[in-house]
Amino acid sequence: MGVTLDYTEGSAGRGFLFKEPRRERPSEHGQEQDPLRARIIEALKTCYDPEIPVNIWDLGLIYRIDIDEQRNVHILMTVTAPACPVADLLPRQVEEAVRQVPDVGNVTVELTFDPPWHVGRMSDAARLQLGLL
Repeated sequence: MGVTLDYTEGSAGRGFLFKEPRRERPSEHGQEQDPLRARIIEALKTCYDPEIPVNIWDLGLIYRIDIDEQRNVHILMTVTAPACPVADLLPRQVEEAVRQVPDVGNVTVELTFDPPWHVGRMSDAARLQLGLL
């Protein structure tokens, strides 16, 4: 699925709007039904990219949460851009927040840029908060 192009006219003017396809986020798989996973997600919602007033969960920076039988947690995440000034800080912040969740074993956080982050990964609440809806 590629980018779609829509023509729009409104009070702000007229022009073309490029839309990237929405990608499923971990929450859209129903995985948060697990109580431990739900607590981890709540912990992730306390972490913010300091340049954007939206938590990293709603920004769509979390690509995957894996929990094994020993309750060890592996998080695959990204940042908004490879040159992001908090690319070193944010994974440590995520690790610390998840370590505070009761019943969690070891925590590892992996940073990836594949696939690159795009605004289509943001939740509707984040888009609304940033004035994108």
